[in-house]
Amino acid sequence: MKYPVALVQTEEGDSVSRPGLPGCWSQGATEQEALDNIRVSIQEYLAVARELA
Repeated sequence: MKYPVALVQTEEGDSVSRPGLPGCWSQGATEQEALDNIRVSIQEYLAVARELA
């Protein structure tokens, strides 16, 4: 499943969040690293949400 993300470039690197999943965000030194990290964050977020449901 694909999820749209919001990517923001800063002087320190890239920050990325998943609108629609409050608090689901990550960062990385590069855009690719930030995108890789948000994939993991989304998986972990959804796993916790399933446990709490």
